[in-house]
Amino acid sequence: MTKVKKEKTGEEETGGTEKSYQELIANVNPIANPLASRKLSKKLYKCVKKAAKIKQIRRGVKEVQKFLNKGERGIVVFAGDTLPIEVYCHVPIMCEDRNMPYAYVPSKVDLGSSAGSKRPTCVIMIKPHDEYKEAYDECLEEVTSLPKPI
Repeated sequence: MTKVKKEKTGEEETGGTEKSYQELIANVNPIANPLASRKLSKKLYKCVKKAAKIKQIRRGVKEVQKFLNKGERGIVVFAGDTLPIEVYCHVPIMCEDRNMPYAYVPSKVDLGSSAGSKRPTCVIMIKPHDEYKEAYDECLEEVTSLPKPI
């Protein structure tokens, strides 16, 4: 007997599990402020992807915290749907103390996949580099213009 191959439907090819921005915002935790808009989130994901290609990112709470303490500069991107919030609630305060720009994006799964990982990631620091300077500067300008939480 021969096996009959199933034809892929359009939903399977595109991922099918893709959630809309509004659905992702519904799962965001209370400290996720300033939250990036849909447009800025896409720009940040693209910038993370470019930085990850040439290994110019810091991934994870422990690594980002270590390099913040060492004085490294960059844009810090947080995932807004990380629970429990005690995991990373101290890092935005460290960013504010050092005048580092930071923003929240709605999904840790999307943040991890844009960094080239299969694991969800809750914090990423994008370091500046000449290869993606235009994208970095654009993101930096928009993130710094976001209103800071009180």
